[in-house]
Amino acid sequence: MERIYCVEDDENIRELVLYALSSSGYQGVGFEEGESFLAAVAKEPPDLALLDIMLPGISGLDLLGRLRQDPATARLPVIMLTAKTSEYDRVMGLDSGADDYISKPFGVMELLSRIRAVLRRVEKPPLSPVLTAGPLAVDTGRRTVTDGERDIALTFKEFELLCCLIRNRGLVLTREKLLETVWGFDFEGESRTVDMHIKSLRQKLGPLGEMIQTVRGVGYKLTEDRE
Repeated sequence: MERIYCVEDDENIRELVLYALSSSGYQGVGFEEGESFLAAVAKEPPDLALLDIMLPGISGLDLLGRLRQDPATARLPVIMLTAKTSEYDRVMGLDSGADDYISKPFGVMELLSRIRAVLRRVEKPPLSPVLTAGPLAVDTGRRTVTDGERDIALTFKEFELLCCLIRNRGLVLTREKLLETVWGFDFEGESRTVDMHIKSLRQKLGPLGEMIQTVRGVGYKLTEDRE
């Protein structure tokens, strides 16, 4: 039975989520603030976490950051629960490493569907721990990127995007395919989100960013032959 932690300060919403989880065969545990959640995670990590963004004390985004910085929970599936609806807030959550988000008010069936989808994605078998492209070395276990001379710091989604491009080197990936693979669902930000992350990734890679080539009207591809 999968264990799911829900951090939500609104008692009515928290109890509704826990009831839905229990009725669907999950073991749900609720928390009204972040400190008790982090203590529980340290003792027994869940299979998935539901984090409200607006919380007393530690915010949901700060909780997400702590989870992603700890190797023990770096890959813990996380869905953000938020009343915020602007694209900026969604991008912030997803780029910080959230696997999905759902805006309040939400339906129980939609929430359970999102949970099942995220859990299915993490059931994929592990891939090669080290990916290379030219002088780039990407350690998928330690989540580090180096170019032979320096460490390159990437956000969670930039890292996933680079891995996707390297694994499909030479192939043209449409923006829709990148959204599906990296973000895992039809994110409403559409091509702007992909373009924004590609631009940022190129900048951080420096001269090696030229390996990421734009195929006009289609998408992007990675090749070791720079433009």
